[in-house]
Amino acid sequence: MFNAPPETTRLPDPCRPESEALAAALATLDGRLAWPRAAAHAAPWVRAVREKPAPFWAMESLLREYPISSAEGLALMRLAEALLRVPDAETAIALTADQLGKAHFDAHQAEGPHRMLASLSASAIELSKRFLPDAGTEPGLFKRLGAQTVVAATVRAIQLLGRQFVLGRHIAEAMGEARDQRRAQPALRFSYDMLGEGARSEADAQRYHAAYAQAIAHIAQARGGGGPEDSDGISIKLSALFSRYEVAQRERVFAELLPRVWTLVDAAARADLNLTIDAEESDRLELSLDVFEALAARIAQVHPKWRGFGLAIQAYQTRSLAVVEEVARIARTQGLRFMVRLVKGAYWDGEVKRAQELGLAGYPVFTHKHHTDIAYLACARALLAQQDLIYPQFATHNAGTIAAILQMAEGRRGGFEMQRLHGMGEGVYRELMAQADVPVRIYAPVGEHRDLLAYLVRRLLENGANSSFVHQLADPQVDVDALLASPLVPATLPGQPLPRDLYGARPNSSGADLAVLAQRAPLQAAVAATRIEPLREATPADIEAAMQRLHAAFPRWNAVPLAERAATLRRAADALDARLPEFCGLLVKEAHKTLADCVAEVREAVDFLRYYADQAEQRLAVQALPGPTGEHNELRLSGRGVFVCISPWNFPLAIFAGQVAAALVAGNTVAAKPAEQTPAVAQRMVALLHAAGVPDDALVLLHGPGETVGAALVADARTAGVCFTGSTAVARHINRALAAKDGAIVPLIAETGGINAMIVDSTALPEQVVDAVVTSAFRSAGQRCSALRLLLLHESVAEGVIEMLRGAMAELAVGDPAQLATDVGPVIDAEAYAGLRAQVERLKREARLIGETPVSSTFERLIAPVAFELSAMAELKQEIFGPVLHVLRWRGEVDALVAQVNALGYGLTLGVQTRIDGRALRIAAAAHVGNVYVNRNMIGAVVGVQPFGGEGLSGTGPKAGGPHYLYRFCAEQTLTVNTAAAGGNVELLAGLSRE
Repeated sequence: MFNAPPETTRLPDPCRPESEALAAALATLDGRLAWPRAAAHAAPWVRAVREKPAPFWAMESLLREYPISSAEGLALMRLAEALLRVPDAETAIALTADQLGKAHFDAHQAEGPHRMLASLSASAIELSKRFLPDAGTEPGLFKRLGAQTVVAATVRAIQLLGRQFVLGRHIAEAMGEARDQRRAQPALRFSYDMLGEGARSEADAQRYHAAYAQAIAHIAQARGGGGPEDSDGISIKLSALFSRYEVAQRERVFAELLPRVWTLVDAAARADLNLTIDAEESDRLELSLDVFEALAARIAQVHPKWRGFGLAIQAYQTRSLAVVEEVARIARTQGLRFMVRLVKGAYWDGEVKRAQELGLAGYPVFTHKHHTDIAYLACARALLAQQDLIYPQFATHNAGTIAAILQMAEGRRGGFEMQRLHGMGEGVYRELMAQADVPVRIYAPVGEHRDLLAYLVRRLLENGANSSFVHQLADPQVDVDALLASPLVPATLPGQPLPRDLYGARPNSSGADLAVLAQRAPLQAAVAATRIEPLREATPADIEAAMQRLHAAFPRWNAVPLAERAATLRRAADALDARLPEFCGLLVKEAHKTLADCVAEVREAVDFLRYYADQAEQRLAVQALPGPTGEHNELRLSGRGVFVCISPWNFPLAIFAGQVAAALVAGNTVAAKPAEQTPAVAQRMVALLHAAGVPDDALVLLHGPGETVGAALVADARTAGVCFTGSTAVARHINRALAAKDGAIVPLIAETGGINAMIVDSTALPEQVVDAVVTSAFRSAGQRCSALRLLLLHESVAEGVIEMLRGAMAELAVGDPAQLATDVGPVIDAEAYAGLRAQVERLKREARLIGETPVSSTFERLIAPVAFELSAMAELKQEIFGPVLHVLRWRGEVDALVAQVNALGYGLTLGVQTRIDGRALRIAAAAHVGNVYVNRNMIGAVVGVQPFGGEGLSGTGPKAGGPHYLYRFCAEQTLTVNTAAAGGNVELLAGLSRE
C-alpha cells in the first residue's frame, strides 16, 4: 500500500523566464568546458561518418534524401504513420494516393552518397503514382489492380522501415536481434522499451503491465554476470500503466498505479536489472518525482543494495538542472544509487502548443535548440559531479555533445555510459567505440510495427528532425565547423513568441496551469470562500424603467468616440484578467463548472472584450468610398438603439460578456438578461463593466425567467435588436415575437445547439479518436452547444474504437465540480436532470448500451456519461443536451454520409478524424456546418481563431468572435456630399494648376 503524501512543490516555476534558466545552466559550465577542444575531438568522427555513410535504408540516410521539411519527406513519414493500421484496401489506396500525390519525387535531384539508389527509389515512387487514382475519382479496373499492387509494395516498404525504428515485434525477437548485433560489438547493452501510446483504459494498462513483466522475466533469464550497469535493462512508461496518470488524479495514482509499478520494480530488483522510468510531459514532472521518491523509499527498505533503479530526465525542460539536483537528493536521503538517463526530450511541439493554448506566462521548455544543448551539457556536468549517487547515462547522437561529455568526465571515477536510439547515430558511435573505452547502450523500442511506428514517426515529426545533428551530419553542404559550432552562446530573443503575445498587438488572456500547485491554490481558495447570494428578479415596473433609461441614454453613449468605447472594453478585459480566481469561484458555485472549465471561460470572456475592442476600431470607423470628382462619399456605422442580450447558463460569463461587449462597443445601450440559473455571475460582470467606464444607464441587468422578463424585453417597442444564445425552440419563439411587432424590423442574432457529428475513417489513430470523443462528448457534462452527439465510425475500425471508448469512459470521475479530480460535474438544475434521466432510460430500452461511467459520488444532479449504439441515423430525432453519446457505424462513400448529417438540419460543429487530407477538405466543403474540426476535439472555439456559430437549425450567424460579428449590431449610413455644389471643384482646379 502506498499513501499519497501531501502535495508539495519541489521545482521552480515551469514557465519562469527562459533567460533565467539558461543563465543558471551557463553558470555551471563557465570555465569547466572548453568547447573548441570538444569540437576538435568530434571533427574526425564527422568526417569518418561522411566517408563511410550509413546504408541507404538507415533512418539517417532516409532523412538525408527526403528531409521532413520537404513535401516528399513529409508525405513518406505521414504515410508510414498511418498506412499499416488501415484494414480496408479502398482506404489504403486513398491514403497512399493522397500522400504521394502531394509530392514530386525527382530522380534527377537525387544527391548524397547514395545518389544511384536514391535516384532509383525516386523513379520507382514516381512511376507507382501513375497507378494510383486521382483524389476523389473512381479508378478503373486496370488502375485499381495497379493501385493494390502499389499499396502492397508500400506496406512492405514501411514494414522494412519499421525495422529501422523497432528492434523487434516482441521481447524474444528483440533479444534475438540484440544477440546478432553483439556478435559484431560484444560490449553493447540494450534497454528495451515497449513504447506506444499511453493507456486509455484499464485493459490497456493491464496489457502493458503484462508486456513489461514478460520482458523482465526474459531479460532476467538471459542475463549474464555483472550488475545493472553491465546488463540489459528495461524502460517503463507510467502513463502506459495507468490511464489517469495526471496530477488531478494524484490519490488514484498512489492507490492504483504505484502497487502495479512496484511489482515490476520488485521483479527487476530481484533479477538485479536496470529499470528506468521514462520521462513524460512537463505537467506530470512533479508527480513523477513524487512517484519516484515513493518507490525509492520502498526500495531502500526491501532492496537496499540494488543499484538499477533509474529515471529519464529531459534536458529541454527549463527545470532539468533542478530535477538532477532533486534526484540526487532523493538518492542521498534513501541511501541509494540511481541510474539516470539524460535525453534531449520528445514532446517539444506538444509542450509549446499546450502553453500557448493555456495562456501560460512562458514555456516549460527551451525555445531554441541550442538552449536545450546548453541545458544538456549543464545537466551532464551535474550528473558527473554526483557519481557517488548516480550512474549517468547520456543519450545523444550529437558528436559535439559526446566529445564534451568525454572532456568533462576526464579524471572522474565512478563510471558512465552513452546511449543511442536503435537505428540512429550508428556512424558516430562506430567511431566512438573504435577510439574510446566507453560503454554504449542501445535504447530499443519493442512492439508491433503497426502500433509502434505510428508513435515513433509522430515523435520524429514533432521534434523537427531537420534541425537535428543526425539530419545535418550526412549533409555535405553543412560545413564540419558549422555543424560543431559552440552552442554556448544564448540567443537574445526567444524562439517563440510568449503565449501572451500569440495574437500580436492583442494580448492573449492569462491562464492557469492546474497541474502547478502554486497556480491552482488561489483558485481553490476562491472557490472555498465564494458564497452565492440570491438576486431579486425584475418586475414589470423594473423592466419599463430600465428600457426608458436605456432608450434615453442611447444618443449619449452612441456619441462617445469609438476609440473611447474600445478603451473601456480593454480596461474591463484587464480587470477581469486580474480577477481570474474570483470569477472561477463564482462559476464553480453557481454554474457547477469544473475548475478547468472555469479558467477557460474567464479567459474566453477576456478575449471577447479585447477582440471586439480591436475589431471595432478596425471595422466600425468611418470609411471613405470612391466616387466621381467633385463628390465625397463615406460609410458610417453607429449603434441601433437598445439591444436586448439574452445569454445562457452553460456559459454565463463568456457568452454574456461577448454579447454585451459587442453591443456596447458598436454604440448600443444594452438590456442584459442572463439565464435565470446564473444571475450572480452576470451581476458581477456588469459591475466590472460599470467600474471600467460603461455608464450605468448604458447597461442594465434584468434578472428573471425567460417567459416573463425575456418575453417583455423582446416585445418592448424600444428594442432595436436581440442577441440570443440558447435552444432552437426559444430562438424560433423570439423570431416569431419580433416578426409580429409593429414598427421597425428588428434584427435577431441567434446561436443555438446542434446534433453535432464526428466522422471517423479507418486511417485515424484510435487513441486520438477516443481522446477527442471523450473531451467533446462529456466535458462540461455535455452541456455545450458544440458538444459531440453523434459518433460515426467506419465499420472496419468500429469494434476497436468502441472497446477503447468504453474503457476510457469507465475511468472518468463524476462528482463535485469543486474537486480537482472531477472530470464531469452535475447538470444545471432539477429540470435538466429529470429530462436527461428520462432520455437515458428511453435509450436503454431502444438502443444498445455501449458504456456508462460508474458514479460513486452522492453529489446532486449527476448524470453518468453514457454511450449508445444506433442502427440508423433516423433513430436520432433531437439534441440531448447532456453527457449522452450516440454511435453509428458507416460504410461506403463518405459523401453520402455527409449528406445524411446535413439532412438532420442542424449545422453547428463537425469533427473529422482522418489522415487523408483530401478527404477532410472534401467533407468540410460538403458539410453545412459552421465549424469543422479535423483530427482534434470539437469544442472550445477560441475567440478570433475559430469564430463560432452555425447555420440551419443551429443559428443565424454571423459568427461570434469573428470579423463579421459587430456589423450586425450596427446601423449603416452612407453620406454623399457634392463638394462642387457651390461652383468649382477645388480638387480638380488644384490638379490643373499643378500642370
